[in-house]
Amino acid sequence: MLPLKYLINVVSLFVCSALASEVNIVNVAQEQRVQYARDDYLNELLEKALVSAQYPAEINPVLIHPHQQRTLIALDTKNLDLYWSMSSPERESLAIAIKIPLFKGYIGKRALLTSKNSIARFKGITSLEQLGRLSAVQGHDWPDTKIMAFNGLHIRPFANYQAMFALTSAGRIDYFPRSFIEVNSELAANKQSNLVIVPNLYMSYPTGFYYFVSNSKPELAVAIKKGLGIMQENGEFDALFDEYFAKDLNSLPYEKGKTVELKLDNPYF
Repeated sequence: MLPLKYLINVVSLFVCSALASEVNIVNVAQEQRVQYARDDYLNELLEKALVSAQYPAEINPVLIHPHQQRTLIALDTKNLDLYWSMSSPERESLAIAIKIPLFKGYIGKRALLTSKNSIARFKGITSLEQLGRLSAVQGHDWPDTKIMAFNGLHIRPFANYQAMFALTSAGRIDYFPRSFIEVNSELAANKQSNLVIVPNLYMSYPTGFYYFVSNSKPELAVAIKKGLGIMQENGEFDALFDEYFAKDLNSLPYEKGKTVELKLDNPYF
């Protein structure tokens, strides 16, 4: 029979080995809507970051209804560990924001979706004052809504995501600002609509799109930040981003020397 001290050492090694191989379940919020390439990118980036940080994890998507936004941003449930979102002071006060811009700033560059019949309304617009004479739509609880209203734009807030495309397509709303990251995939998903991107005109504002982690999971936040940092250093971050978005970004209807960029202030960032 082994002496007691050797037996304890063997048991300790077994326990350490078991803990090292333990897989952490990460419950990630998933909106109940069409899933786009951007969602696939964020999932894949998260998985790769955790692998880079040597944090064994299994991603478990948890469906969230649009009307559960408050619960979502507070991660106020034992069933949620993480979500991704554009930043705001409120969201940063309620969860751990990992301040590495997941879309490299392109989330703050906004193409203007409009109906084919409304495209002439944008001819000659070169200022926010001119654009403010037209009506726009945004989500009622999106950080963008406050930013655009602060800059004097005429914004109608809506709760129904799909209705915003329908109203714009029908010409009842003049335009629907969508990020450079989102707009092409959303057009493809609404290909039966009357929607087009206004050429040679877009708006921009400084902002960040981050992973937000529950305050109860600081070790998860540390691992994600570490993994993303490693990916930035070895080029894997940029390579994955380009794989998903380079083609779409290069296809946007903005001619060099002819495009007007309307810059907005963002007092909430």
